[in-house]
Amino acid sequence: MTQMLPEPSFRHGSASKIGILMINLGTPEAPTAKALRVYLKQFLSEPRIVELPRWLWWFILNGVILTVRPAKSARKYEQIWTDEGSPLKVHTERQTALVAAVLKEQVDPSLMVEYAMIIGNPSIAEKLQQMKAQGCNRILVLPLFPQYAASSTGCALDSVFSELRKMRTIPDIRTARHYHDDPGYIAALAQNVRDYWQEHGQPDKLIISFHGVPRKTLDMGDPYHCECQKTGRLLAEALELADDRYQVCFQSRFGFAQWLSPYTSEVLEELGKQKTGRVDVVCPGFVSDCLETLEEIAMEGKATFTGAGGGEFHYIPSLNEHPLWIGAINNIIRTHLAGWLDHSFSEEAAEQSRKRALALGARE
Repeated sequence: MTQMLPEPSFRHGSASKIGILMINLGTPEAPTAKALRVYLKQFLSEPRIVELPRWLWWFILNGVILTVRPAKSARKYEQIWTDEGSPLKVHTERQTALVAAVLKEQVDPSLMVEYAMIIGNPSIAEKLQQMKAQGCNRILVLPLFPQYAASSTGCALDSVFSELRKMRTIPDIRTARHYHDDPGYIAALAQNVRDYWQEHGQPDKLIISFHGVPRKTLDMGDPYHCECQKTGRLLAEALELADDRYQVCFQSRFGFAQWLSPYTSEVLEELGKQKTGRVDVVCPGFVSDCLETLEEIAMEGKATFTGAGGGEFHYIPSLNEHPLWIGAINNIIRTHLAGWLDHSFSEEAAEQSRKRALALGARE
């Protein structure tokens, strides 16, 4: 039986609040082998991230991966770490603050907007409990993964629902499953690319790179591949690119199994061999710059392309705090809050409710 957590203290007539929880993947606490071992153990222990028999994966993870990979990953993180910390966490914090400011000013000043990480801190459990303690009985969960995958959005929702099982009083929950073709998101992507091209000129080829997942997930019904393809097509159309001016591909392959293809590294190597004058890479699936964009693409990708004989290589930064992206998030949130905002309580109504409850014998 699940042990339920104590409920926050209750006061009759308390104003009903709405919480918005934005969820990203997570990041290690520091660019060290010790911190990476903790992070990777939690990350790679998630059953949706690695779909292998648990007994088999336990031996692989603890006997091989966690003895070698932490030090290698730490060296990669050292190259992108900033004075403020992990770029992923920095950008997620900034996005949350900007979204909160707009929503509180334009929608409802009582809205509580927070972010949490699937792996690491702040945790989903911590933020859900914090929201409940501050009176949120309606919570919108917004994973920061535009394209749905079982290993990203699915993993985030698993973590949320796991925490709900521990609650005696469960709040109303809504989830934003995906927004891979949301007009505001596509417009923000396109404008972000245009802004970069206005300053640096245009490439011979635009590579639209998404994080990879095992090929078998597509065969098992995961919509991720299709949603990535649609995002890539819509972005290319918004940029008015001919078919031969762009290519959708997949990065971050791990292990020896077949993953979604074509692989970004192989595409870049081939374009280098063809002596392509200039290649730009954009990563629409990452709304915040992180290890996979700043190290794997901007550094490793560049080395692969130029080392094979290619010319100029440009990485176009993620959406990060682009104004159109912040506006798109706000619109996505407002769409999913439809109906809730119309029924929020005023302080006056809450006080009247409290007095009626007390008159009927309720305890303060």
